[in-house]
Amino acid sequence: MKFTVSTSALLKELQLVGGVINNNPVLPILEDFLFQLKGNTLQITGSDLETFVTSMVQVEAAEEGEIAIPSKILLETLKALPEQPVHFDINNETLALSIIAQTGKYHLAGESAEDFPEIPLTSEDTSEISIPVASLQKALSKTLFATSTDELRPAMTGVNFEIDTNGATFVATDAHKLVKYYNSNITHTEYTNFIVPRKALSLLKNALTSASGDVSIEYSSSNAFFDISGMGITCRLVDARYPDYSAVIPQNNTNILTVNRNDLEKAIKRLSIYSNKTTYQVKIKVSSGQIHLSAEDLDFSNEANEKMMCEYNGEPMEIAFNARYLAEVLNAMDGENIHLKLSNPGKAGIIVPTESEEGEELLMLVMPIMVSVNQY
Repeated sequence: MKFTVSTSALLKELQLVGGVINNNPVLPILEDFLFQLKGNTLQITGSDLETFVTSMVQVEAAEEGEIAIPSKILLETLKALPEQPVHFDINNETLALSIIAQTGKYHLAGESAEDFPEIPLTSEDTSEISIPVASLQKALSKTLFATSTDELRPAMTGVNFEIDTNGATFVATDAHKLVKYYNSNITHTEYTNFIVPRKALSLLKNALTSASGDVSIEYSSSNAFFDISGMGITCRLVDARYPDYSAVIPQNNTNILTVNRNDLEKAIKRLSIYSNKTTYQVKIKVSSGQIHLSAEDLDFSNEANEKMMCEYNGEPMEIAFNARYLAEVLNAMDGENIHLKLSNPGKAGIIVPTESEEGEELLMLVMPIMVSVNQY
C-alpha cells in the first residue's frame, strides 16, 4: 500500500473522523484509524463500536491496500509537519508503516485491518429522508445542548426525531430543561420517530459547518446512516421510548414577561457567581415594568441583587430557577427579545422568541427550583 497526499488535506479529514475515538476504548484496535485505499480514493474510518465515522480524501496512489494506524501518533505527526506532500509506504505483510516527508522519515507499526469492526450496512427495511444542511444544523444547535448525560435514562441521552407530512419536531431534555423545535419545511411521506444519540449528533454538527446541500439520512429499527458531502456517520439508535414531553409543558401560562434576551442572560451569569454552588438558585421577582433578580450563598455570606426593566402582563410573582440551566437556554436562542411565560412558582417556565422564522416554532422550558418563595 503506497500513496502520496497533502498533510493539510489528510489532517483535515483525520480530525473530523478522530472525534469518534475514545481515550480509553473497549478494544485496543479502536485507538486506530482504518485506512482503505482503492484507486486514488483513501477511505478513513474511526469508531467506538456504537458510532462509525468515515471520510474520503483524494491521493496519488501507487499500490492499493488497507491497514489500521494508531490515531494519536499519526495526528501528532501531521500536526507537527508543515504543509507539504507526504508519502505513505506500508508493507502489507509486516504492517510496517513509513511516512516520508521532506524533512525525514518516520516509522511506526500498524495493525491488521481485519481486526477493525465492520461498519453496519443498510438493509431492506431501511427508509430514507433528506434534510437541508442549514435546517438540520439549526435543529441541532437548538436541541443538542439539552440532552442528558445520565446513562440510566438512555432515552434522554439523544435527540428525538419525529417527522411526518406536516413537518419535523426535534426534542431534547435532561429533566431540568427541555427544548422543542418544529420546522414545517422538513417533511417525510410517512410518520417516523427515532432517537439519535448525543455523540453521533455532536460529530454530525461539526461536519455540517463545512457542508452544503442536503443531508441524506437512512434509518432502520436499530441504526441511522448520515451522508454529508461524502462523509458518513453511522450510529446505533437509542433503543428506548422517549418520555411524554408534552405532559410537562404547562398549558395555561397567563403571566407573560417580555425582556431583552442578551441582557437577561448576562444578568443571570453575574448572579450565578454569588449563588449557592449546589443549587445555583436565582430568584426572579416580577411585577409591572420591572424584574428583581437575586442570589445568595448563606454559607459564605455572598449576595447579589439586580433590577431590569421589562414588559409584564400578569400577576406579581416570585419564582426560582437554576442559573446555569436558565443561562444555557437563553444562550441557545436567537433574536433580541424573548417571552418568559409563567403559570405559578411550582410549574416550569416557558421561554419562546418574540419573533420566529416562517414555518418554525421554538419552545424552551426550564423547571423551577422548589423553594419557599412569596407570591403576592
